Amino acid sequence: MRTVLIRQGIPSRLLTGHNSVRILTFWSQGAIMSLAEHIRPITYLKSSAAEIVKEFAVNPEPIIITQNGEAKMVVMDIGEYEKQQETLALLKLLALGKKEFNAGKFSDAEAFLDEMDD
Repeated sequence: MRTVLIRQGIPSRLLTGHNSVRILTFWSQGAIMSLAEHIRPITYLKSSAAEIVKEFAVNPEPIIITQNGEAKMVVMDIGEYEKQQETLALLKLLALGKKEFNAGKFSDAEAFLDEMDD
């Protein structure tokens, strides 16, 4: 079995027809999880929705839903989704700060604090 480490997005060609590939990615809390174990066809979602909701209470890892062999959606625990959204908001703020810094739109800490005192 071959292991593929993915940090962002999952190429659809890895999701179909590769039973001998273990797909790993970073989970929101830094642990590594195997996504291959969490890929399910849409019929599983249709027939097991209540069970999926109960399972999230003990295992909040997202489930990838496929349709006709292609990844179409991700089902995830609302708490994990909210954490992910908070993380994305912070990353956007960091990216904006880096962009402004690179454009020279910054001041040193002393100047900022002096401005705040006025």
